[in-house]
Amino acid sequence: MEILENLRKEMKIIESESDHNGYFYNISDVLVLIISGMLCGIQKVDDIYDWVESKPTQKFISEQFGINKIPCRAQMYNILRCVDAEKFKLSFIRWMQSILGNTVSGKTVAIDGKTICGTEKLTKDGSILNIVSAYVSELKMTIGSHACTSKPGERAAFREILELIDLNGAMVVADALHCTQETVKTIIEAKADYLLAVKDNVPSLKAGIKELLREDSVPSHTTIEKNGGRLEKRTSYACNETDGLKKGRSVWENLSCVGAINRVFEKNGKTTNEWHYYISSKKLTPEQLLYHARMEWGVESMHWLLDVHFAEDKIRVWDMNVQKILNITRKIALNLIRIFKSANHKDSLPLNSVMKHNLFDLERFAHFLDFFRFRGKLD
Repeated sequence: MEILENLRKEMKIIESESDHNGYFYNISDVLVLIISGMLCGIQKVDDIYDWVESKPTQKFISEQFGINKIPCRAQMYNILRCVDAEKFKLSFIRWMQSILGNTVSGKTVAIDGKTICGTEKLTKDGSILNIVSAYVSELKMTIGSHACTSKPGERAAFREILELIDLNGAMVVADALHCTQETVKTIIEAKADYLLAVKDNVPSLKAGIKELLREDSVPSHTTIEKNGGRLEKRTSYACNETDGLKKGRSVWENLSCVGAINRVFEKNGKTTNEWHYYISSKKLTPEQLLYHARMEWGVESMHWLLDVHFAEDKIRVWDMNVQKILNITRKIALNLIRIFKSANHKDSLPLNSVMKHNLFDLERFAHFLDFFRFRGKLD
């Protein structure tokens, strides 16, 4: 089934599961309009409405999607409020699974949370909306997300994502917040491997790793990069003999490797030296440890794109459920653009250029959509 057809199917499932009696417009149509506007780089629902209301766009929407009834601005918000964010989350995961199949195996899945600023005003207790996302770094695509309303709640959201998506054969990487025995157990149950950062929140484990890595025989790997006047030297160490780690083998399930990365930065005559420590369920070479650890930054880059291209932290929507819905639609748009860029060998083309082409040239936008009508999943 083609990518767009499958997406429309999921939108209709959401419609069938939502309570929107009394509205004369389809939930699935409104979601398609929102995603289409975001594919053109439009940030606000109000601006998407203005774009859709124009006669050229109405004609385009009718030809491309068969949508002939456009709700007014207020109705568009009301219909978004009818969408069940939890069910939409599951719909997004199913859609991405249909695209990826088993291509996640062997790849790095970075999981991290992002706080959406300003949402503390939407809750009685002042808690802020956090969205935890699972991101395939090599593919540069989000495959799942889960909302929580507190920073400590990210741990539970992290484990819930692990139970919802297919991670068989993947390497799950995350920061020290998620270095807990319960999370490790959940990753193993998902038939995946883990590479988790270790900080002072687990002091005995960190001390044990330091002790093991003091041996001169521990293999290492060094890379040197120069970028924008900054020289960065990274040296990674990996030890697959973990029997000497006190209590480590017994309490950290499938623990097979401990490692560290030393990062030395030089810029403007100043030098910064940092050490980062890790545990993994997979025996790794120093090169592999450095590779997967660096892949963790992929999810941070996606969070950055949400703010830069969609102004997520600045958009004020006074409904927590709608905030969750819009977060997922933004990720759908980013994923579609990533697939298009990768398949057309245009990785060097900026995302905002693709969006501008879609916005200012409806023929190019039609070409963009046609690409997905004849493609069922990633190769």
